[in-house]
Parts: sequence; C-alpha cells; structure tokens
Amino acid sequence: MATPTNYRSAAWQERARITVPHDRPHSHALEAERPLPAELPRKRRRRRKRPQWLIAWICLVPALLLFTYFKFLPMLQGARMSLFEVRPYLGDRFVGLANYHDVATNPNFTKAIWQTVVLAVGTTGGSILLGFVLALLTEGQARHLWLVRTAAFLPVVTTMAVVAEAWRIMYYPGPDGVLNSLLNVVGLGPEPFLVSQHQALPSVILVGVWRGAPYDMMIFLAGLATVDRNLYESAAVDGASRLRRFVHVTLPALRPVITILFTLAALRGLRSFTEVFLLTNGAPNGSTEVFMTLLYKLGLEQGQLGVAAAGSMVLFLATAAVTISVNVWRRRVVR
Repeated sequence: MATPTNYRSAAWQERARITVPHDRPHSHALEAERPLPAELPRKRRRRRKRPQWLIAWICLVPALLLFTYFKFLPMLQGARMSLFEVRPYLGDRFVGLANYHDVATNPNFTKAIWQTVVLAVGTTGGSILLGFVLALLTEGQARHLWLVRTAAFLPVVTTMAVVAEAWRIMYYPGPDGVLNSLLNVVGLGPEPFLVSQHQALPSVILVGVWRGAPYDMMIFLAGLATVDRNLYESAAVDGASRLRRFVHVTLPALRPVITILFTLAALRGLRSFTEVFLLTNGAPNGSTEVFMTLLYKLGLEQGQLGVAAAGSMVLFLATAAVTISVNVWRRRVVR
C-alpha cells in the first residue's frame, strides 16, 4: 500500500502526463527553436528592402528626367552662355567675366535691381499682412465660411494674364475708369496710376499683393488649425486679454508658418515678371523696370544673350542667398 506522499506524487504525475503530453514539445523549446529577427540572414533582409527602393526610384525617374531636360540642363547652358558673347551663325566668343562686369556697372541694371527690391518688399509685406488678416476673419467651422474662403482664393487660380488685363482696365487714367469712378464718389481723383512715374510701381505692387494674399491666407489657416486650443483656455483662465493671447499664444505658434511665407513671398517678388510685363512693360520711362523684364529685353529683343544669361545667374544666386539665409536664421531661432 502506497503512502500518501507516494499517492500524491503518482496523481500529480498522472495529471502532468494528461495536461502536457510527452509527444508535444514544451513551449519554451518552441521559443528556443524560433530564430530571432537579429539572427535572420543578412541576404534575406536585404532582399525584402530592395524592392521598396526600386519602386521608389522607378516612380521618381520620369520626374527626374523631365527636370533634368527642362530645368537642370538649361541652367547649365545659361551658366555657360554667361561666359561667352553669343553670336548666332558666327560662333560664340569667350569673354570670361565681362558679361558680369556689364551687369554690375550698367546703370539700367542698378535701377532695375533697386526697383525689384522695392517691389519684392512691398508685395511680401503686403501679401503676408493682408493674408493674415483674411485668415483671422475666415477662421472657424461655420458653414458659410467655405464660400468666403473660395471667393477670396479665386485670384490665385486665375491666370495672371487675365488678372493683369482686368487691373489694367480698372487702372484706366480717365475720369470714367473703374477706380477713378470710385474715387470720384469720395471727392478724389482722377489719378493717372500706370501712366505716372510716381504711381506706376505702387500700382503694380497693389496687384501683386491682391494676387498673393489669398495664397498666404490659406497657409495661415492651416497654421491656425494647428494651434492648441487649450493654450487659449489656460491664458483666458489666467486673465489674459485677447490681445495678450494673440501676442503670446498665436504669433509664437505661427512663427514657422511666417518664416515659410516670407521665403516664398520674397522669391515670388524677386522673380516678378508677368504682371509687370503685361501692365507696364517697364514704362513709363523705366519707372517699373524690374530685373526680369530687363533680362527679357536684353536677351530676346536686343540679342545680348550673354549679358542676359549673366544677369539670370546673378538673380539665381540672389534667390539662393535669400533661401539659405532664412533657413539659417530659422534654425538658430529654433535652437
């Protein structure tokens, strides 16, 4: 007769035999037999990653080919032309940096550069300020605001040629012009606008502001949507007024957005061409001549392709300097 201890031991062994069969490997043994991810062969892991890289490059190749043929190669050709006196049918003649010397010493270039800077500063500041005001006025979840935003965004999607022609008609200097008729209502005008040396450039700046402000408005709206609403509630609980909440909560949160908009608007202003070309073409008496219109006249109207290419390289370096400077300043502020 078995002792109680032997009985319990035999029962435990029987129960263990039923619950864990001998012909089934233990779970620990299964885990030990599984290879860890780090133990996978390197070749196998490389085979899994290689198709993803190939798919990405296959999708990028068509765009890279188009950019190379229509953008990068013409840029390299322009850099080469800036060192030559381009003479069609006679052969180009190497002149070195003489074209760049002409750009630096020609008074027409100096005047065009100054007016380009004025146009860029005016359109940049005006479009960002007006776009920010429009964003504050149209922010919200109300159903009618989508119609207001759509109407405000229409200038961006409208062709610049149509916009310039519409503004040229509104700028008609006679007393029956659209803007002069509005000025007559309040006892002002008529004003010459585009035919005046003192009013032509501000009139072109106004068109640039009207065209660029809706684009800046949409980016500001996207930035305002990311501002944490809890910060407004916390500031209100602390007794902060609307002005203080705007200064200490809204503006710091929109600092990256303002930096991006400043860069885009500045580059847009430095490369202004279509609106100036269609509204005034540099007139009257060169008071609205900007860098791009001057390069167009030198290269395609006067045949000085080498000088025009040198001017385009200078403009490229200026835009690159603005972009790099803004990025460096933004990184220092973030740090």
